[in-house]
Amino acid sequence: MLTYAMDDFFHFLQIEKGLSENTLKSYKRDLTSYAKYINKVAEKKEWDQVSRQEIIGFLYMLKDDGKSSATISRHISSIRAFHQFLIRDQIVKQDVSLHIETPKKERKLPDVLSVEEVESLLAISGGTPLRIRNKAMMEILYATGLRVSELISLKMGDLHLTMGFVQCFGKGAKERIVPLGDQAIKAMEDYLQNARGTLVKRNRDTNILFVNQHGKPLSRQGFWKILKALAKEAGIKKNITPHTLRHSFATHLLENGADLRIVQEMLGHVDISTTQIYTHVTKTRLKDIYKSYHPRA
Repeated sequence: MLTYAMDDFFHFLQIEKGLSENTLKSYKRDLTSYAKYINKVAEKKEWDQVSRQEIIGFLYMLKDDGKSSATISRHISSIRAFHQFLIRDQIVKQDVSLHIETPKKERKLPDVLSVEEVESLLAISGGTPLRIRNKAMMEILYATGLRVSELISLKMGDLHLTMGFVQCFGKGAKERIVPLGDQAIKAMEDYLQNARGTLVKRNRDTNILFVNQHGKPLSRQGFWKILKALAKEAGIKKNITPHTLRHSFATHLLENGADLRIVQEMLGHVDISTTQIYTHVTKTRLKDIYKSYHPRA
């Protein structure tokens, strides 16, 4: 188990380092979420199984969840201190946290799926409640460009299938309305009629739209595991995250002639400069297509 070493580390910080209660709480909060990722998403049971790649994956999850650079930097400091403790106590033989840097959004264009890859990802068959739910979630994500935090927070009253839109509350509790396409509406009707009732039978009072097999709200980590499994099933080799569908949603709209201001509104970006990164993505893809197909490229 992963928690035994963490308990020793917290005791070390409290007794030997003499850290304040607030600082100790900060370490506990950071490392609890880190250990949860390592155990639930990366599926590692011992600290000596953890590699640099798992740490980077966790940091990218924080970034995709909208965490600030300061928050991510604090997590990195906590993780480094903990891995140094693991070396000190001879629980592991090497420090895999060395030279880990905060991921910089500005340095790398977002990964985008092709239309064909999206079709493969959304081709979820099977009539079990969980498969029907997964299909509905993926269709909603690609149809709306919602953040994963917005998706798992949706309530029954936020969905307006007859009028064809979903209502969500983004960063800063800012409300926005995003239209739904026919495929997303069809998948949602299937979920509401044939799956959700079965999933919430133990928790019928909940008004959360998407629930897990116990009728409780999905966690970010739970959704990551679902997406990871679906991407593998679809044969997608790219490093796909919940934000990948959001990036693909915006890029495909712009490639097909959508107005940048409209895409900004649907994504819930306060500043249009945030949305403009997708114009760089489309230009880059146009160059790739040109080089691939023009005889004199």
